[in-house]
Amino acid sequence: MQKIKISVLIAIYNAEKYLYQCLDSLRHQTLQECEFICVDDCSTDSSVAIVKSFVAADPRFRLLHTPVNSGQAVARNLGLEFASGDYITMLDADDWFNPDSLEQAYRTLQLTPDCDCALLQLVKVKDGIQTRYDGISGGVFSGQEAFRLSLDWRLHGYYVIRRDIHLQYPYDTSRRLYSDDNTTRLHFLHSRRVAFSDGVYYYRQHAESMTHKYTPLRFLFMDAFSDMKSHIQREIAQGNIDNPEEILTYFENLRWFNFLSMMHYYLKHKKKMSAQEQTDILSRLKSKLITFETDRIESRFKCRFGYIPLRNWNLFYLQEVVFWKIHPLYLTLKANRAVR
Repeated sequence: MQKIKISVLIAIYNAEKYLYQCLDSLRHQTLQECEFICVDDCSTDSSVAIVKSFVAADPRFRLLHTPVNSGQAVARNLGLEFASGDYITMLDADDWFNPDSLEQAYRTLQLTPDCDCALLQLVKVKDGIQTRYDGISGGVFSGQEAFRLSLDWRLHGYYVIRRDIHLQYPYDTSRRLYSDDNTTRLHFLHSRRVAFSDGVYYYRQHAESMTHKYTPLRFLFMDAFSDMKSHIQREIAQGNIDNPEEILTYFENLRWFNFLSMMHYYLKHKKKMSAQEQTDILSRLKSKLITFETDRIESRFKCRFGYIPLRNWNLFYLQEVVFWKIHPLYLTLKANRAVR
């Protein structure tokens, strides 16, 4: 039996519309020594039948099932338990690879000294239009550098990683959404080198995606940010992060900006929420406000109305309501002045 070079994890839930293209892109990979572990998360459409057709035709495909619908992180971790490749990557069920994506990634891993992680070239696809990721798209980084650049996503999270690192840091299942961002950052931090390859990952953006429509689950985003701060503090305590104070301050400002965006998201969509849902979300926002280390917040936030980290919830909420009422007017006036 040939040695598996790369294992691909595919978490699947009601993905029949795009699944064939996804799996077909795996079947045609130029790197042959791969395995494709498909984990069905209790789909109710024809997804399982589609996977079975690939399993029957190609022994590199394998189908697993979660006992109950549990989300991508749980499904991917189940696949990770059965992965035997030297390296691991994931492919969302509505995305796809170039035919040589895995070969290019593997080549980079073999040819770049001390490389534990190979980034793919990210191409976003929306309504048939392809655009390159607007962050960094080339270079070789130390694990510390890649970790720092991933905090604000100048480095994206689509890559092939050494198996033992992934096993040490499996997908974070504490949140149903967004926790995989934290896993990516830990993978980078614990890699010796992270290098870009010429392999391409096509990321489909569409209205049906959880992250592209209104859902109360969106508020898990701020929880994932808080979880990442805890990860950072733990890694600092273990001596794994260079310049810890700078990293903590930088991330606390990112977390504050994310919190403000969640406030805007609430104010923008609250009319779509039930009274109970509004109460619950406001309670979560209120409890999150007091967790910030305001001495770490930069002066550009502290001195700008709408961004000031007020500790009093009532004053802070009033600030946000007023700010988001006048903000569209400000943008309109600014645009009118530009036209003149």
